[in-house]
Amino acid sequence: MVIYGVALLSICLLIGVLLGKLLGVSIGIDANVGGVGIAMVFLVLLVDYLKKNKKLNIKSQEGMAFWGAMYIPIVIAMAAKQNVVAALDGGPIALLAGVTTVIVSWAMVPVLSNIGRDKSILNEELGGTGDVRNVK
Repeated sequence: MVIYGVALLSICLLIGVLLGKLLGVSIGIDANVGGVGIAMVFLVLLVDYLKKNKKLNIKSQEGMAFWGAMYIPIVIAMAAKQNVVAALDGGPIALLAGVTTVIVSWAMVPVLSNIGRDKSILNEELGGTGDVRNVK
């Protein structure tokens, strides 16, 4: 049901906005720093957790698929209305935050891609030997 998607999205958004505001205050900026991105990470992790533990029925999964498809255009629309020129005039902290985010994101790709790899996939990569102890 779509309503479950809305509830989960709302919870994640509230947590993300709160953490983004706290992050902004902690670095001396009176603004939300990355709250929407934090919310998106929470949403992805929460949906993955619920699917793995079979807590989402088919209707709930359809609702989450709907909101998952809607979330990216919403994030793009929110980011498009921000004033980049004012952020750059505000000082080097905006540039530092952007560069740091990109570097951390690039570094996390290999880490996240290896989390939860299925041993049967590794077994196929080894040609069916069944010895997955030495696979990196």
